[in-house]
Amino acid sequence: MNTAIARTLAAALAGALSLQAAAQERSYTYLEAGYVAQALQSPRDARFALDDIDARGGYLAGSLALDPQWYLVAGLYKGRDEVALRAAGVELARFDLDAQQAVLGLGYRHALSERLDWTVELSWLDTRLAFEHKPLALRERSDGDDARLALGLRGDLAPNLEGWARLRYTDGDAYDGEFGGGVGLLLKFNRVWGVSAQAEAGAGNRQYSVGVRASF
Repeated sequence: MNTAIARTLAAALAGALSLQAAAQERSYTYLEAGYVAQALQSPRDARFALDDIDARGGYLAGSLALDPQWYLVAGLYKGRDEVALRAAGVELARFDLDAQQAVLGLGYRHALSERLDWTVELSWLDTRLAFEHKPLALRERSDGDDARLALGLRGDLAPNLEGWARLRYTDGDAYDGEFGGGVGLLLKFNRVWGVSAQAEAGAGNRQYSVGVRASF
């Protein structure tokens, strides 16, 4: 009887340790979707001022491991807002805004330990802002292409909890030599499913997202 109990406990312990080890695996192949909020500081001049942008919507992002070190990243972020154009504090017109940003990049990871990776990513960003004033049938669109370099750390904070932090530099049309950074967490329920939360900020730019991730 005691031998049977001991064997049962040993098997249960081995299973628990196996699940814990599986939960600690960091996957660089995943799909993720959820809610995103993007805050942008609008440019101003001596005569006119546009309200700061606070676009809210959804996103779809993912990563694909090419081998143990290299991986691809991609994402599409979309949101909507309503902003006013003002002169001397007086509202001249109110516009509907559609904001979209597409990201495509190449990443490299290097294991510093069993629980911690160092990462570097080089990405291309396409940012589009479309303004529309329906009563006047007025439409304006702004497009910008940028390059971004991000350096970061990604590791295990607990058996089912990952965390990461990144420093980044972005330059091109929409971003003018901007330094920024971000942090994120991934709570894993099993080998596949988890919930992520991220916050990123730069000069006049903030982004928050919460999503569901499927890792493979």
